[in-house]
Amino acid sequence: EVCKQIRQFKKELPILMLSALGTVNDKVQGLENGADDYLTKPFHFDELLARIKALDRRRSMVLPGTVYQVADLQMDCFRKTVTRGGNMILLTVKEFTLLEVLMYNKNRVLSRVYIAESVWGMNFNRGTNLIDVYINYLRAKIDKGFDKQLIHTVIGMGYMIKD
Repeated sequence: EVCKQIRQFKKELPILMLSALGTVNDKVQGLENGADDYLTKPFHFDELLARIKALDRRRSMVLPGTVYQVADLQMDCFRKTVTRGGNMILLTVKEFTLLEVLMYNKNRVLSRVYIAESVWGMNFNRGTNLIDVYINYLRAKIDKGFDKQLIHTVIGMGYMIKD
């Protein structure tokens, strides 16, 4: 709940959630509520520092005024807006970050490991389907109702966005 309130007023503030709750559902709920990363207790201090550094790197990744374009999909990173075919698309913080990573790497296949580290700042756990879930969220918002699908699965390799 606190995370949601912070997101309302400080969308750009990086949030690292530290919790004793470690199920996939707990992590998904924390990330859905606006956390940029989720670390379960107990944790190693070195890992905490590495995650903080990763959050800082991602925050500085976007230059003001950066606009990405893939077909009729447009992302304005300064205004934090996404449109397709001129229609505004509302995304959660994680969906926006995932789409940004995909669009920044347009026409390039991204592995699940690369996506996990870029978006969640975590070592990829092969037992979770978190990335697949978020790709499906994006597809429902970005591709649904359009003849041309932009987000593609490359079987055995990962995902990509292309014109």
